[in-house]
Amino acid sequence: MDLTNSIDIRTLRFFISVYNAQNFSNVARKEDVSASMISRTIQQLEDALGQQLFYRNTRAITPTESGKLFFEYAKRITEQFDEAQKALQDKTIEPSGLVRINAPVFFGQRHIAPWLAGLSERYPRLLIELIQTDEFIDPLRESTDLIFRIGALTDSSFHARIFGTQKYHLAASPQYIAKYGTLDHPTELNQHKCLVYKGFEGPNRWLVRKPNEEWVHYPITPLLSSNNAESLMTAALHGMGIVLFPDWLIGEALKQGDLIKLLPEYEVAIKSHPQHIAAIYPNVRHPPLNIRAVIDYFAEIYGDTPYWQN
Repeated sequence: MDLTNSIDIRTLRFFISVYNAQNFSNVARKEDVSASMISRTIQQLEDALGQQLFYRNTRAITPTESGKLFFEYAKRITEQFDEAQKALQDKTIEPSGLVRINAPVFFGQRHIAPWLAGLSERYPRLLIELIQTDEFIDPLRESTDLIFRIGALTDSSFHARIFGTQKYHLAASPQYIAKYGTLDHPTELNQHKCLVYKGFEGPNRWLVRKPNEEWVHYPITPLLSSNNAESLMTAALHGMGIVLFPDWLIGEALKQGDLIKLLPEYEVAIKSHPQHIAAIYPNVRHPPLNIRAVIDYFAEIYGDTPYWQN
């Protein structure tokens, strides 16, 4: 039977103390235990190793050759353990090392990338990897620590920090409205030039309703469809047609007057259930400090009401 598995760090520390003091009683007083307990621990260590580590007599305890050899290894092991413990403690004091973030492409460009310099300045030992994709990824299969996701939150195997619920707007440029006119009713959508986002789930459905009423889907034939939101925004800004986009994407253009909101008395969406903007991470008892630090930083940046909704 291999007894070496019973050797723990405390046993090694007792051994090192006895080696240095060459006295059981002195070590016992220092560790606030009995001398017999120290003697018994050393005896069990010798039994586990199958080697005598000390010569014992009434005047002194002196190490054997095996004891001298084992001392070098025991010292190295405890020093490495202390270094590992300190590294882990440092990691709980200051975020450090690599944190891997995944985010939708345009949201990442607009509302993550511009703030990374501040994150790095706050936590200079933190290394950041940002992967941007509009496709669904499985956090358990992908090498990702933190995912910024927009949509319904249904997976209970993950924690989620919700930053807000996105709102949608129908909009077109002043040039487009001057040329083709505005909308008085959603049924007029199929008479207009519409620019539609087409992702991995297919083209977005345009839903419209009066507040507190049922959503109605208004089918349209896109003049332009694209899997790139920035391209659709560019086309809309140049007067090509109408877009239906979330506030975090279109809000600045509306504020500056580059796009004009259409059907303001209606609510618009692409899905009938709320679309949350959230950071999700594996459901663990103690989330790593890196993840907590990044989430708290962006919660502070975005605000209780996301800044793009102000």
